Amino acid sequence: MRNVILSALLSSVVALVTGYVEELDEKFNEYRQNEFWLVEFYAPWCAYCHKFEPIWYEVGAELKSLGSPVNVGKIDTTVYTSIASEFNIRGYPTIKFFKGELSFDYKGPRTKDAIIEFTNRVAGPVVRHLSSAQLFQHVMSVHDLFFVYIGGNSLLKAKYHKAATEYVIYTNFFSASVDVLPKAVSLEEVPVVAVFKDGTYHLYNEFLDGNLSSWMNRERFPSYFQIDNFSLYQMGELSKLVALAVVNETKPSEESIRYKTLLERLSTEYRDHYKNDYQFGYINDNEYINGLIMGEVKIPSIIVLNMSIDGYFLPESKIETIEDLLYFLNSISEGKAKLFGGNGLLQQTKRHFYKAKFIVVTMFQTAPVFSCFVCGLPLGIVVMVIWGTCTAVPADDERPEEAPAATSSSASDRNKAEVLQLESREKTSEAKKED
Repeated sequence: MRNVILSALLSSVVALVTGYVEELDEKFNEYRQNEFWLVEFYAPWCAYCHKFEPIWYEVGAELKSLGSPVNVGKIDTTVYTSIASEFNIRGYPTIKFFKGELSFDYKGPRTKDAIIEFTNRVAGPVVRHLSSAQLFQHVMSVHDLFFVYIGGNSLLKAKYHKAATEYVIYTNFFSASVDVLPKAVSLEEVPVVAVFKDGTYHLYNEFLDGNLSSWMNRERFPSYFQIDNFSLYQMGELSKLVALAVVNETKPSEESIRYKTLLERLSTEYRDHYKNDYQFGYINDNEYINGLIMGEVKIPSIIVLNMSIDGYFLPESKIETIEDLLYFLNSISEGKAKLFGGNGLLQQTKRHFYKAKFIVVTMFQTAPVFSCFVCGLPLGIVVMVIWGTCTAVPADDERPEEAPAATSSSASDRNKAEVLQLESREKTSEAKKED
């Protein structure tokens, strides 16, 4: 009896939570214009979509409980293919936020808190004004990384707002006047753009840092942090190499701790030297890295990735000290280290085969019946075409058949004529006898 009650309660909770997520169709474009929508594009055969489904329902319930004006929905792209084509859906699950004519792609971790933070960020103003010192301190306590424009109206402010519109999907953007800044912040001139991260701040210098948008794109990550699959994927948009310690956080070894410590120390002590060329961090487990290089990286180890071309570098000898690590990075910068992988024709072919194999295996593990249908249908059509071609009877030429038929008809007509002629002669003969 107790199990029945618990099952009924669980079913009620699931029904309540799923009720906050609307199943959308092709009419979505008609009513999204005047509303905020957070939408998941999914496929029934996608294993990641099935794993992510409970989190998505939690997102819908959480936003509803917060009184958010954002509607949450999901679209089956295998049914509504035109919607998937219109929004250029390439992978699953894809999450988009729609704000009138604008749409924002979510590229962060698939967690409830991260998605809700993204939603609240893009639903409001792109740049939020900090009107008091207390509010500035609150922002510093809540966010580990954010950008601030300091000063009045200027050309720099216009550039800042334009760049903020592009990168608001990743982080937070604020504006403030000089009098609300913490006392520890020292400015030589205004207006200026600052990034607060790693427990300190860094000021934008157009002469040293170049284009503002490019500088913000480089600085939108902490100097050193735990990099997940989603963050690593974004590194392909940067011009930086990614220096990683591949470790097992569940069972950290002494070597793992040493690698992490060396990379963190390097990111701090040599920031000015490497900030434009390297992103530092560590990743838990080697599963994603193995798929990237189509091989296996041992745990723990240090690897440098070039995500823009899917290439990677491995140290030729064991790294024991900061000097060893510096030598390894400098050999890469000077072009002396060997580049593995890459995006050559052979590597691309191998990578496509590897990904296709992974997708097919995942499909059959998640939805075997649907996968058999999807894979079997084209094969069945091909077999039917081949069978029809092999068993078809050739069409006979009708002309040769017509000639004998005409000959036969002609002979019949001649026979009839001879019979009639013979009968006519007999009649004539009989008539003469009577006379």
